[in-house]
Amino acid sequence: MSPTGKIGAFFDLDGTLLPGPSLEWRFIAWLAARDEIGGVDVARWVARFAGTILRDPRAATVGNKAYLRGLRESLAEGWEDSLSPLSLRPFAAGLARLQWHAAQGHRVFIVSGTLAHLARAFVRRLVTPAEVIATELEASDGRWTGDISGRHMSGEEKARAIRRVAARFGLSLWESYAYGNSVTDLPMLDSVGHRVAVNAPLRLRRIARSEGWQSCVWSERLVATSTCRQALSPEEAR
Repeated sequence: MSPTGKIGAFFDLDGTLLPGPSLEWRFIAWLAARDEIGGVDVARWVARFAGTILRDPRAATVGNKAYLRGLRESLAEGWEDSLSPLSLRPFAAGLARLQWHAAQGHRVFIVSGTLAHLARAFVRRLVTPAEVIATELEASDGRWTGDISGRHMSGEEKARAIRRVAARFGLSLWESYAYGNSVTDLPMLDSVGHRVAVNAPLRLRRIARSEGWQSCVWSERLVATSTCRQALSPEEAR
């Protein structure tokens, strides 16, 4: 068995650790309330959508950041500063699972398709140390271009990112853990030995059941409550 420092714990963010609405929708609502985005920005988004929907449907939606074109990078800091202390509170059971992994000496990662600026704001509010793997935005002279830097962190890209960090830190993926709430997280879940479906829709629940994965329901209660099938590990089951 590998030393605990060679084991990773990879968590999706929106819907897995954090109740809705998604971080990006929260950011968009804040921008709109400040009149930072308006009709022209929506038109840019629609134009980008129309130009890519047939060629790459996913890029036309989740990967489309045209609404951010020309906006100052510092707006992400302004959004973070505007948040109340409890506004980015994760599911209590999810937070308990993060803390369990940290106590075991596992290396914790947040792997999310959301904007990296927003994911880092979430992590800065955690007591548990975690590293962020998320969608980076391209910027020029302190302003976003409306394009992403690299690839959108979803689907197969999550799996590729996990393999890269595993090679970098010498992690044993077979002994590592992954948590996701969507079928788009399947490549990430398939990358590790311990796979956990969280708040999963029917299709993912069926896959988890057929593959013998653990499946959990995490609620928004202040006290950590988690309904799970199958023990995560012998140590946790005690």
